[in-house]
Amino acid sequence: MSSNSGVIALMGSGELTATMVETHKALLANLGTHPRAVFLDTPAGFQLNVDQISGKAVAYFATHVKYPISVASFKSSDSCTPYEAEQAFHCLREADFILIGPGSPTYAVCQWQQTPVPEIISRRIEDGGCLVAASAAALTVGRFTLPVYEIYKVGDDLHWVEGMNILGHFGFNLVVIPHWNNAEGGTHDTRFCYMGEPRFRKLESLLPEDVSILGLDEHTACIIDLEKNEAVVRGIGSVTLRRHGTELIFETGERFSLEVLRGGDVAEHRRQQDSESPYPVSVTDIPAESFWDRVHTLEAVFHAGLEKHAMKETASALLELDKAIWKAHMDSESSECISQARDIFRDMIVLLANRLESSPKNKAECLAPLVAELLALRENFRHNRQWKEADAIRDTLQRVHMIIEDTGSGSQWRLKS
Repeated sequence: MSSNSGVIALMGSGELTATMVETHKALLANLGTHPRAVFLDTPAGFQLNVDQISGKAVAYFATHVKYPISVASFKSSDSCTPYEAEQAFHCLREADFILIGPGSPTYAVCQWQQTPVPEIISRRIEDGGCLVAASAAALTVGRFTLPVYEIYKVGDDLHWVEGMNILGHFGFNLVVIPHWNNAEGGTHDTRFCYMGEPRFRKLESLLPEDVSILGLDEHTACIIDLEKNEAVVRGIGSVTLRRHGTELIFETGERFSLEVLRGGDVAEHRRQQDSESPYPVSVTDIPAESFWDRVHTLEAVFHAGLEKHAMKETASALLELDKAIWKAHMDSESSECISQARDIFRDMIVLLANRLESSPKNKAECLAPLVAELLALRENFRHNRQWKEADAIRDTLQRVHMIIEDTGSGSQWRLKS
């Protein structure tokens, strides 16, 4: 590489979805002829499906990006033999484009400690290479790392752990928070990488005053071009810089000097969208409705249908959600998002079953309480020799296709066939 410094692309999510195809293509195109692309699997190294995730990355690049990517496998510092570890390190040293994505950020940081991985990645960037840190991996590159699973799933006390601080190597005193605008919780706040606002504000107060927060919306990238000294926002959302309690929001297509991320004056360094940017925004990258917007819309339609007893509307919402999940799978939406959407789908089926179970099984069962009251009233009229009133009730029931039969044990009724 001839440039003195390269690119750090931070993605809030969607690194293996249709949203980021053009971004990957542009990043690779800026690396010259035949750059070597590598996927590092460490963040998901503890998962049983880690090799499937790697395979998905390889298939995604081959099918959608139209470019080959190899796998640098360093699942854990304990399970890798010295030879396997050196193989992974060598692969990274030779890479021009390094992609790191889903998994656990704290697991990744723990595995990379006492290894040359952070230094290798920093040097590759210095030599003009490109690091793409997405989703869980984006959390690792700052000064501190948010222990998402430990807080959100396990219930640990609010805290931060030391990050790899690759950004600090290039003069950025930041923590990076992907999934900034997450809405998977539906009825509860899961913004700010599943933390929710009250919890995240407390986390923010635990950071040193000189540390800023860079929030990345889902399916959104902040491309930090070190040689050009500017950042560009790509994707379908925005990038938020929080500093001393104030927020600066940069929309898709906006460019700004890297001095903004280093604490410089925004008014001086903020720039307008440039149609000549090496990372142009394409309208084809921006879907009319995101996957999670679609899921929550259909969920609302389903519940409204249940309340109105509109079974066709309810069933249609289920069928459309099934279709949306399959489409998300084909579009390479994240497996975690698809899994959570399927949970919602199953919950909807259970709710429908419960509603059907508690509903009358047929017309006769539905009408029985009302007819019983009317026949009791008719019997009371007959007992008082109010024949006209008693006959009026019988005639009314017969007009709505009920057959009334007076027997020695009382009046019986049934619906006409």
